[in-house]
Amino acid sequence: MGLFTKHSNYESDHTKFIKELKEKTPGMDERQVAGRALLWDKSPLSLDEQRRVNESRIRQQAYPYQSKV
Repeated sequence: MGLFTKHSNYESDHTKFIKELKEKTPGMDERQVAGRALLWDKSPLSLDEQRRVNESRIRQQAYPYQSKV
């Protein structure tokens, strides 16, 4: 008897919910991919752009509420 034969047809409530949601909402996968690309999948910066970004950062003191002595 195989290890997964007893519960091979089991689906959790979460899995059922996601499947039903995807069936009710056509185009959801495409919008999810587009949203990820918008927020996370960025092209790498060139060395000049990296240098410019690093030089333009404003340095903060370690604890901003401490008065400068």
